[in-house]
Amino acid sequence: MNDKDRRQEHPPLPDELHQAGTVVDRAVAHMIKNGITPIAAASALLGGALGVLSRSHSDAQIVRILESAIDNVRRGGLDETRRQLGGGGPPGAA
Repeated sequence: MNDKDRRQEHPPLPDELHQAGTVVDRAVAHMIKNGITPIAAASALLGGALGVLSRSHSDAQIVRILESAIDNVRRGGLDETRRQLGGGGPPGAA
């Protein structure tokens, strides 16, 4: 996939989403720097995200959001993130 295809598949983020993502990235970096394991950080973030969603979405809507995220992972949606971070993936990943 070339850069043009990637840009079309992943359009630029709206400013609000970009800002929120920056805050989360900084929070994750802070947690890791302070010895919190990646799984603990991710679990806390996921729990917090579900709490936020529960205030404005039905359970069925949340399930659809989670299913969409799972589909994205299955389609290789994290591959580019791993490349940007310089990692090849989790231990034992094929």
